[in-house]
Amino acid sequence: MVAPRANSLTVLAYRRPSLNTLLGVTKAKKRLKKELGITDAMKPFRFWTNAKRRFKRKIGYESKAGRLVRNGLPRPGGCLVVVVMTGVIALAVAAVMAG
Repeated sequence: MVAPRANSLTVLAYRRPSLNTLLGVTKAKKRLKKELGITDAMKPFRFWTNAKRRFKRKIGYESKAGRLVRNGLPRPGGCLVVVVMTGVIALAVAAVMAG
């Protein structure tokens, strides 16, 4: 497990470890798989996934610029626009029903 840094924002970025991790079960299972050769036997099947991850890392897929290209510019208000429009429609329907 990687120790969290002193900065309070990065401390919140770490997930709470599971009970298996705290008890050392995960590490024991990984060690056993490595000793039995299961890790090496499965290596060819991980090639494509690892290659995709390396490629994405190389082109900066998860960088701020990459996310901006994929998702577009952030829109002010976000879901606030949907909530306001729903309220306006509800008021218009109520006015028509009353009128």
